[in-house]
Amino acid sequence: MEHFELVVIGAGPAGYAATMRAMDFKKRTLLIEKNKVGGAGVINGALSSKTWWEISREVRQFNGNLSRYSIQRPEINFKEIQSEVKKATQERQWLLQDHLELLRTSETYKDLLAFRTGSARLLSKHEVEITQDGVTEVVYADNIILATGSRPRILDDIEVDETVIMTSNGIENMDHFPESLVIVGAGVVGCEYATIFSGFGKTKVYLIEKGEHILPFEDNDVVNVIEKNLLKAGVIIHRGAKLVRLEKKDEWVEYELELVDGVREIHHVEKALISVGRVPNIDGLWNENLDIQFNGRGIDNDDSQTGEDNIFAVGDLTQDIALVNVGELEGRHAVEKIFGTPGQLIYENISTIMFLHPEVAGVGMNELRAQARGLNYRVVTLDYSVIPRAMAKRNTEGFIKLLVTDDSEMKVLGMRVVGIHASSAIQAVALLISMDRGIEELAECVHPHPSITEGIQECVRMLLGKSTLKPDAISSKLSCRRFVNGQYENFLFDNGY
Repeated sequence: MEHFELVVIGAGPAGYAATMRAMDFKKRTLLIEKNKVGGAGVINGALSSKTWWEISREVRQFNGNLSRYSIQRPEINFKEIQSEVKKATQERQWLLQDHLELLRTSETYKDLLAFRTGSARLLSKHEVEITQDGVTEVVYADNIILATGSRPRILDDIEVDETVIMTSNGIENMDHFPESLVIVGAGVVGCEYATIFSGFGKTKVYLIEKGEHILPFEDNDVVNVIEKNLLKAGVIIHRGAKLVRLEKKDEWVEYELELVDGVREIHHVEKALISVGRVPNIDGLWNENLDIQFNGRGIDNDDSQTGEDNIFAVGDLTQDIALVNVGELEGRHAVEKIFGTPGQLIYENISTIMFLHPEVAGVGMNELRAQARGLNYRVVTLDYSVIPRAMAKRNTEGFIKLLVTDDSEMKVLGMRVVGIHASSAIQAVALLISMDRGIEELAECVHPHPSITEGIQECVRMLLGKSTLKPDAISSKLSCRRFVNGQYENFLFDNGY
């Protein structure tokens, strides 16, 4: 029986990152992948959907400026766009595969790194069975990291064929822009696909949300901007709607809704996309004699460690945030916990991007979370219309919102940026959160001009009472408020000298 110091099951973002970190410790490691290297982080997931979004954004921007160039709207070639998406995912997949192969043949790592294709199952806390094309192999592992990722959740009463009724896995099966599309679920992924397809201007999009508004975990000011643009793009949002049934009728989809007043509606569309979350890939992953507990949302773990002292779970298998960057962080952390001295695994400063119109980036708490925790806080908001870079881009839609503690230290609780270049404006604040520091460092930092990050600097200066633009003079563009004991108070922070 072949012996490894570490066996990693799953070559998605978390498993791949864990394997590479194990190479730093010079540990003999086996990486096992059932399908394709890269996982949902590359295929039918993060990279593919974001490539669709980037191309859709370009199309939307170009079509929005046709009058400037006195030209007619050009025809969009679906197969050409689909080809570009496939090229992007293939480039990343080939990079990861070539990297693995180069490591396996290099003088430094050839005796450390092994790779197998197949389905893996834990027979015991040290024995891993690998099956491929009917051939079974068992290897011995000192330590094991489970990183098998997740798949789209399917509703029990909806038959998904990935052609007419699809999950995100079926998007690549399309051969044309559908005339109409209903998206079940108005969370981040559902809204991203609504943004993508409405942005091309070829598909009538319907979005079903059982609650009062889309993006139910985001603040109202963020939601209002995104909703406004979806409606402007022709998206029909079914708010407060219960999905009674959704089924294929010949080559079309029929769905029935029950509205809050009890009235029922029947709609017909060409295709349907089910976007109601993801479920961990754990089917048949371990024998019942192992102390690995699963509670429906994810594997119970303590700082990535399961009930077995040598078995760890990372990425989408856990109950933590299901993001590529979080999976990579957890994978690396698990290896450091096994072979080294790990740092603290911190989630409070995780940066996120929502690929909507416009882009939304965030770090730390939003107001909903701060209020749910009963916190008092200070919040400043600055409209993009006062930022020179946004003016130069001729796109001033959006805002920056910064939350800090309601005390003299004013430690950063969180930030949301809605607008162009939103993701580029986040990282400095994420660093402050991870360092548990106040905001003064950002106030006098010399930011490049013109840049969106200058808006963050102005937010900080407002908090310190020494802003260039005074919120009491242009209150429609800038605001300073406190949230104290469940209520907002207008507040001019006059700490400056």
